[in-house]
Amino acid sequence: MRAIVERHGTALAGLALIAFFLLFAPNFADAGNLLNIAKDTSFLAILALGFALALTIAELDLSIAEVASLAAVAAGWTIQAGHDPALAVLAALAVGAGLGAFNGFGVTVLKVPSLIVTLGTAAIAKGFAFMITQGVGFVGRWPVGFTGLARGNTLGVPNLIWFLLAATGFSYVLLKWTRTGAHMAATGEADEAARLAGIATMRMKRLGLLLAGIFASITAVLLAANLSSAAPNMAGDYFLYAIAAVLLGMTMFEPGKPNVLGTVFAALVLKVLGNGLVLMGAPYYVQDIVLGAIIIGSVAFSASVVKKVAFKV
Repeated sequence: MRAIVERHGTALAGLALIAFFLLFAPNFADAGNLLNIAKDTSFLAILALGFALALTIAELDLSIAEVASLAAVAAGWTIQAGHDPALAVLAALAVGAGLGAFNGFGVTVLKVPSLIVTLGTAAIAKGFAFMITQGVGFVGRWPVGFTGLARGNTLGVPNLIWFLLAATGFSYVLLKWTRTGAHMAATGEADEAARLAGIATMRMKRLGLLLAGIFASITAVLLAANLSSAAPNMAGDYFLYAIAAVLLGMTMFEPGKPNVLGTVFAALVLKVLGNGLVLMGAPYYVQDIVLGAIIIGSVAFSASVVKKVAFKV
């Protein structure tokens, strides 16, 4: 029983929370509300998966939200300039991949701790986003070829859900079924031992931070497509929630380790919690209080492993 509680207790608590809101929160069980929760979870979970991949190689990427915002601005600028939606998507992905690669370069070549490099990258990205937009977001009529990425349906399922499934599947297969994923995990757990075993640890670190940037840019494309707008701070509200999703996920399924399924389920729980509190009339600031408590509690739950892996900078 103790092993079950340690391994699945938080997940069971999350299921109990969902059941509570289904029973007692007004209109929570409405199909439209549940669909909105699923869609909003997609944005958060994809961004959080990028953070989890960076954390797997024991690096912190604190630039994910600002990178996502700049990638969205790049897509918006391309659309507003009259270019093809496909070019807008490529522009966003280029921004995410470029800044992710820059973070990897700073960590592995310049030997600057990831905490510092990514904070600097966040400031740079934020500055460029405001410079491009002059503080005013790109709004107006966006082509259906772009907005359909987030608003459309395929086989009766919202595209956002397909993107989430694809990101989840890719991350899970990478970490669980490939040699590269095993090398990333080994690098995160003990990089010096991994290096002595012949693993290219610097390459793994660059890959983890690159993927974090790419996942941030995918989130940016979907956000911009869903809102038909791109603002220099549009992903800012997702930053702490993404971190909380990863840390809360580390208390599920594989306690103490960043894991894909735990991250996605934790993102769903956080969105259910926020939605349920609103429907029950809780003040907006209660969400921030609960979010802070979740972050602290998640770290405390798996303190010994988290201190060794997550906060190694």
